[in-house]
Amino acid sequence: MQQRNPWVDLIFLIIVMFFCVFTVSLFLGGLGYILFGNIDFFTDVSGANQAQNYYTYVVLGVSSAATFIVPAYIFQRRNKTEELFPCQDLTNWKTYALSILFLVAFAPCMSLISDWNAHMKFSESWRDIEDWMRVKEDEMALLTERIVMTTAWDRLLLNIVVMAILPAIGEELFFRGALQQIGTRIFKNEYVAIWLVALVFSAIHIQFYGFFPRLLLGVFFGYMVVWTRNIWTAVIAHFVNNGMVVILGFYYATQGKSYAELMENDSYPIIVYLGSFVFSIIIVFIFYQYVTRTKLYGKRLD
Repeated sequence: MQQRNPWVDLIFLIIVMFFCVFTVSLFLGGLGYILFGNIDFFTDVSGANQAQNYYTYVVLGVSSAATFIVPAYIFQRRNKTEELFPCQDLTNWKTYALSILFLVAFAPCMSLISDWNAHMKFSESWRDIEDWMRVKEDEMALLTERIVMTTAWDRLLLNIVVMAILPAIGEELFFRGALQQIGTRIFKNEYVAIWLVALVFSAIHIQFYGFFPRLLLGVFFGYMVVWTRNIWTAVIAHFVNNGMVVILGFYYATQGKSYAELMENDSYPIIVYLGSFVFSIIIVFIFYQYVTRTKLYGKRLD
């Protein structure tokens, strides 16, 4: 059977995504206006109108699914012969553990990169672009603050669903599943595809002062899928990364601390950064050697 043109697949995936987003946004916005008289559900997520608060989470959850999960599923149904969502050796807990261990080990380095990225400055000729980027960053930060900074247990559980579980599944199926597979076919190189998809993954969040940390996360998730041939290693790592922010937001809120304090990057001695970098490299080496040795990547090495 002749393989489809990857550019056609890319255009198809983008069209399906935009159609799903437009349809769901129109429906949920219209329904919200009928029920509550407005479509600005995110102004006060913790407001007095409990029904509207819960509807906000419905909008977040359904929008996440419509943006990533549904297009990825439709694309997979259209390309049944392609291995879009590899799931080899699902029960091998060691790959999941190593991926999470890497996130923990790399955290100080990631904090350093985040701090550098957050304080980036552009030349005067780029001032308008820098101002626009800062406005978008502040808008996304305000939205995130309204959602994660809660002391209510029901909202904590809802936050875990809409900010950790659904994004982890949806974004990995869409980016590391469908889009990375298309990129591999276009460029004939899995690793080029990993980096380009990670660029798109980071840019689509419209948080430019967190662009490079998210880029590195996307690269890490991409390599995990390629090496293990199991997309759920990336899903679990993505869930842990997002879930920690949700849980820490809840903890900080219960302690009376602010979102700004939550987002502050810790400063460590230079030895900690060096140790983080070295330990992360060691984990990546062990990870690669392990999946190679256990036939998770390439042919079995007996």
